[in-house]
Amino acid sequence: MPKQTFLNLPEEKRETIINAAVDEFAAYGLENASTNRIVKNSGIAKGSFYQYFEDKQDVFMYLLSVVEREKIEFFKGKHPPSNNMDTFQYFRWMVKTGIEFSSAYPRITQAMSRVVFGEGLYYGKTFAYIRERTVKALREMIEQAMERGEVDPSVDVDLAVMVMDTWSNVIITYMVNEGAKQKDMLEWVRSPKTQETIDKLLYVMEYGLRKTESEFTTSI
Repeated sequence: MPKQTFLNLPEEKRETIINAAVDEFAAYGLENASTNRIVKNSGIAKGSFYQYFEDKQDVFMYLLSVVEREKIEFFKGKHPPSNNMDTFQYFRWMVKTGIEFSSAYPRITQAMSRVVFGEGLYYGKTFAYIRERTVKALREMIEQAMERGEVDPSVDVDLAVMVMDTWSNVIITYMVNEGAKQKDMLEWVRSPKTQETIDKLLYVMEYGLRKTESEFTTSI
């Protein structure tokens, strides 16, 4: 986390340093990121950098906390279109809303995605708390779906959690990378064609888990 000296800087200077770090992580990831390039592109002395942060990972973790705060605020203003959605409809809405958030903050999301998923840090100790929180929420969602008869009861819950977690991350990463190629990423994400693509990607996961109509009718 940043030192107090960074937090005491004028907002414009803080933003310049953060933008330089975001561009560095988006272009090179964390492992290959260069503190020298961050310093050069933000127009500060190298000694000043270490008065603000411990190292490049410290900067990255700060960026991650910024994204988390922004995402919490973003989701506060978002509500499912219906109170009668089944588990998969709700999950689809969450993934699409997550992609919309990513589209509103494309560069920093691209940087986070490259490091967290591209470099596999999501599955390491650093991000264990995020993964554990996600797994817990998905487990509760799947177990409730089973109780409502929406998910095939023969499905292994742990495997279902892994599929939903991995597949949603893959979809969001794919959409962020594709959206970055567009002139207006947010407009592209909201287009009917892109929404249809997201639906098709989620369909693959959903119908591997969903309890089929025949299973409903054959039970006595």
